[in-house]
Amino acid sequence: MANIKSQIKRVGTNEKARIRNASAKSAVRTSIKKVKAAVAANDKAAAVEAANAAFRLIDKSVSDGIQHKNTAARQKSEVSRLVDSVK
Repeated sequence: MANIKSQIKRVGTNEKARIRNASAKSAVRTSIKKVKAAVAANDKAAAVEAANAAFRLIDKSVSDGIQHKNTAARQKSEVSRLVDSVK
């Protein structure tokens, strides 16, 4: 454990950020799973709605600095491809 006061504070803020980032990443993954579930059920309307929600979360994670923009682009591409596969 750190002895320096500023480092003790930094450890605390890093832990808060880690928890916040993990929660945001988990929300993105969950939203993508909802899209996959709607596609598996062959429900175009639900898939489109879930995709829009996923896009919002993915874009927010990039703007908050949680995910890299290329990761977000890859995830959005995957979601779009899944939604387009539903007839």
